[in-house]
Amino acid sequence: MEKRYEVYCLADRHFYEIPERLSAPAGAHGGSVLFETARRPVPEGWKSSRSGDWLSLTPVDATGAPRPGQPPQGWKIHVSATVETADRTAAAVWDYCVPRAVPFKFVPAPHQLHLRNSKYAARDGSGKFVTIYPADEDGLHTVLTDLHAVLGGGPGPYILTDLRWHEGPLYVRYGAFARRYCADARGALVPAVEDPTGTLVPDLRNPAFQTPEWVTLPAFLEPHLAARNATTVGELPYRIEKALHFSNGGGVYRGTDSRDGGAVVLKEGRPHAGLAADGADAIARLKREKDALEKLAGLGVAPGVRDWFSVGDHRFLVMDFVEGRPLNSFFAERHPLLTADPDPGALAGYTAWALRIHRAVEEAVEAVHARGVVFNDLHMFNILVAPDEQSVTLIDFEAAAPASERGRQIVAHPGFVAPPDRTGTDVDRYALACLRLALFLPVTTLLAIDRAKAAHLADVIAAYFPVPGEFLDEAVAEITRGTDRRGEPADRGARAAASRPRGLPGGVPEPADWPRSRDSMVRALLASATPGRDDRLFPGDIAQFTDGGGLGLAHGAAGVLYALAETGAEPYEEGEKWLLERTDPVPPGTPLGLYDGLAGIAYGLHRLGHTRRALDITGSLLAEKWQRLAPGLHGGLAGVGLVLDHLGDATGDRALHERAVEAAQVLADRLAADRAAPTAHRRAGLMHGATGPALLFLRLYERTGAPDLLDLAGTALRADLERCVRTPAGSLDVDEGWRTMPYLGDGSVGIGAVLDDYLAHRGGAAGDEDLAEAREAILLTARSRFYAQPGLLQGRAGMIWHLSRTTAADDTGAWTADQIAALSWHAMPYQGHLAFPGHQMMRLSMDLATGTAGCLLALGAALGGGRSSERPAQLPFLPPLRAPQSRFHRVVEP
Repeated sequence: MEKRYEVYCLADRHFYEIPERLSAPAGAHGGSVLFETARRPVPEGWKSSRSGDWLSLTPVDATGAPRPGQPPQGWKIHVSATVETADRTAAAVWDYCVPRAVPFKFVPAPHQLHLRNSKYAARDGSGKFVTIYPADEDGLHTVLTDLHAVLGGGPGPYILTDLRWHEGPLYVRYGAFARRYCADARGALVPAVEDPTGTLVPDLRNPAFQTPEWVTLPAFLEPHLAARNATTVGELPYRIEKALHFSNGGGVYRGTDSRDGGAVVLKEGRPHAGLAADGADAIARLKREKDALEKLAGLGVAPGVRDWFSVGDHRFLVMDFVEGRPLNSFFAERHPLLTADPDPGALAGYTAWALRIHRAVEEAVEAVHARGVVFNDLHMFNILVAPDEQSVTLIDFEAAAPASERGRQIVAHPGFVAPPDRTGTDVDRYALACLRLALFLPVTTLLAIDRAKAAHLADVIAAYFPVPGEFLDEAVAEITRGTDRRGEPADRGARAAASRPRGLPGGVPEPADWPRSRDSMVRALLASATPGRDDRLFPGDIAQFTDGGGLGLAHGAAGVLYALAETGAEPYEEGEKWLLERTDPVPPGTPLGLYDGLAGIAYGLHRLGHTRRALDITGSLLAEKWQRLAPGLHGGLAGVGLVLDHLGDATGDRALHERAVEAAQVLADRLAADRAAPTAHRRAGLMHGATGPALLFLRLYERTGAPDLLDLAGTALRADLERCVRTPAGSLDVDEGWRTMPYLGDGSVGIGAVLDDYLAHRGGAAGDEDLAEAREAILLTARSRFYAQPGLLQGRAGMIWHLSRTTAADDTGAWTADQIAALSWHAMPYQGHLAFPGHQMMRLSMDLATGTAGCLLALGAALGGGRSSERPAQLPFLPPLRAPQSRFHRVVEP
């Protein structure tokens, strides 16, 4: 679970949304909607602007341009504050900087500051309330000295990226002032600073103070660095051996008590950071955990408390280390649906194990309740299963509360978060009901979108596992209590299986019900559009809120419009107009690649008939240093080369084709270098691995007939296959070191797709036996019964697309039909239409990479794309290799 997604769930119940659009009620988190300072009129000779959750104030000349003399980078000052002190701090900075013409910015609203300092907010931004931009080092020293006299010693979170000035709340770091970008090691555009040679390099913002190697620390900062380095844990009676986890609130570490050799866990709390919904900081939550564990001492269902101490202003709780594994870790190795053809014996054995584990968890929760404590954060990561798999231990009691308070939940895993009407011990009972479903089908994050989905999930579970009917019925009744769509009360534990709603929630069509499902998804996409917004047209993944994300192929408007066109939807003229307007000119900082930026936007606009604008955008791309991009298809050279070649062929512009050949040559040189000295952590797969360059080599081979290009494609594919491993089920997955990946975007199925094209050109030539064998193993990868997510690049939709296209078997129809049917496991209603959740499944998504548009395109590839044609929909540069499987078509009468 990627915790950064949670903050994007606060502002909208259906879609991921930037927290800045959250409407905070008056008085929420200690203030009104805006701080009073943020409501001040802009001073004469100054300009204000909003960007993300910052309000910037910049001195300007008579023409309105920024005054000369402001450097593009240097030492900047950050000021930390709590919600209670923030307005006074902002006022003090304003009153100091405005008369002295020093540019600055600050977070203008209390709820935005709260979110920046919440438990799972980004650690590199934690504590940063104000940023000040001194003109030089003398100005830095002056501002620090003067403002310390006003603000010194004030409370605020420690800023992890910075060096603290005295006791705070002022901090400093060297970094970018102006918005400049460069490609990082993976080819993504990131904020940049300029090195002494004039080259832009990444402006590193790791959660530890560091300076670029060419920057010398000013002498007046040296004592503060020495003070920072003097704070250590060397005098403690504990030897820290491993960091287990980090959040904005602090770290969790495994260690040893040097006094008795006992294994321990040390949990850290930072003051004013890691805020929960009720405003409690990490130290307050750590104190709650200590109090709860002390009440539970001797029960054997929670860790024992060993110590409680401070280092500097950080607090530590020391607990006995408990042997066991988190419950979620058993899924990958034990769940029987991770195979193509589950064995009935394995299904029965897993069911018995899951029922036993659930009963052990219930007994542990009952014991906690008997001591007057509500756990409040029960989920599979917080349950340790003992080595004998007969008992469990509950961990992470930061959210625990006295049962007598009957309070609401303040911290929760998205797949187990209780509705607002559950309080006290009912919060844990709701989580236990979710656990009944999650043990068999771990997709309960869907319930955060619509709890009515519980009945459908229970039906899916019952179809596979020999689970007692009352076990599932009681879970559905508890989860849906108070939400009966007919307006009738749902009696807890008494609802019969026969009364459960059948089919998908909201009466939306099954994905296999084509073309009704196609039309329903198109209506959902159009209903979600927001042409009045500047940042995005269709809601999608949180990546759309970074530079260029709302425009591009993967997560932006270009991708959705492309999917609509490929599946025969009527032209969405207002949407096309939106994209044309937002790319005239192209926003600064927009990435260059196929799926993340300019190349994909140009490709999509050309597909829609806007060739002139596509060529203009291509010109903007070629004006950048595109040759330095990473190799991959998603945002790198492979994708750029494919688009250049495609547009060159479509328009007859020979120069574009030559640039495509140049991209291929750069990629060939890099491939040779990597084969000579392999990179340890090189990624594999269609989007970010060598398979993307292989696709470019293949398409140029088709254009030119040069045999060396075909050989290069084979070399690139073998490079990625070297990063693959066989799973226990016999399938072939990409090995990422800590997990294996089967998917179209980052896994083995994407490699298999390009293998199909390559082997078609080779015609069964000698020496390709290893590739043919790998392709068959990848086919098995695409037939698993369970995928955690529905999306195109990292979910089941990608498997549908591959099975409908692959030539690895003569007839994949039945397998494709199975995957299309199972796509309904993730199907959700939106305004009465069929839609799908995005990455992490906490909210719906309409984008191509993660959401509804991608599912639409995959189904269009399998079942036929357009209304007047059976031509299958296709991904860019991966045309169909077989006819659409129209035998899957069925019409269901409403």
